[in-house]
Amino acid sequence: MKLLVTGGAGFIGSNFIHYWLKNYPDDEIINLDLLTYAGNLENLKDIENNPNYKFVKGDICDAALVNDLVKGTSLIVNFAAESHVDRSIVNSADFIKTNVEGTRVLLEAAKNNGNIRFHHISTDEVFGALALDAPKFSEATPYDPRSPYSASKASSDHLVRAYYHTYKLPVTISNCSNNYGPYQYPEKLIPLFITDLLEGKKVPIYGAGKNIRDWIHVDDHNRGVDMIIKKGKIGETYCLGGNSEKSNLEITKLILDLMGEGEDKIEYVSDRLGHDLRYAIDYSKAQKELAWQPQVDFKSGLSQTVAWYKNNAVWWKKLKK
Repeated sequence: MKLLVTGGAGFIGSNFIHYWLKNYPDDEIINLDLLTYAGNLENLKDIENNPNYKFVKGDICDAALVNDLVKGTSLIVNFAAESHVDRSIVNSADFIKTNVEGTRVLLEAAKNNGNIRFHHISTDEVFGALALDAPKFSEATPYDPRSPYSASKASSDHLVRAYYHTYKLPVTISNCSNNYGPYQYPEKLIPLFITDLLEGKKVPIYGAGKNIRDWIHVDDHNRGVDMIIKKGKIGETYCLGGNSEKSNLEITKLILDLMGEGEDKIEYVSDRLGHDLRYAIDYSKAQKELAWQPQVDFKSGLSQTVAWYKNNAVWWKKLKK
């Protein structure tokens, strides 16, 4: 099988490519990535000479390029996205262009080249925010995005569904909770805090650190995507969660403990604009239909992640200059 993976030089995408080539070594992968700030070919250095892997630098909004790359492929997996909430608050234009228009271009290419199987990676942030005592997000939760980033992802999800209903394009969507693991760009909470501490800095917590997120290891996420591609029902959405709800303060204390640091390293800063209180995913549909559930225990996964950043300082120091 031949795959087009978009955004494959980013955090989740590069881990997915590693996962796929390890589990399906005879498949061919084309990785299309524009290499914006979070795209990094160092993430894939160990496979750059693999004859079944090809990198193409380009924009998913480039219709001619995308159409050319899609020819002969059996599957498109769309990881390409601008994905940082803070950046979207400062400047939403890139988020609308990449996440909405880019998805439309990919869908058109899939439609015009024989209705190619299309899997779209989304986020739990499209559902808005949860009260502390509210039921977890599920596939039936109405969309209620709160930031330009989540609004752009919600828009792309709706486009994907529209191409299924209008053109019978064989699509699936996955909405996942917060990912963590190796190769994550160091502006995100877990790698930021780990690398700040390694540099002797304090770690900045928004507000009182009470905001809660559900965390999923990137390997669990990609295993779930694989199972959706292979066994998921066409036209359906599957939520993938980690069953690991933690407040930002809890996460911080766990990282401090793993790194032998005290709470004097915490610096409380002004809260983010429109900061959602809680996200949590109910993955019972994926469990029932796909026999999928997260396998990586959060504390052990976090410990492995801390060790990875300790052992790969050359990788992340280039990105924090």
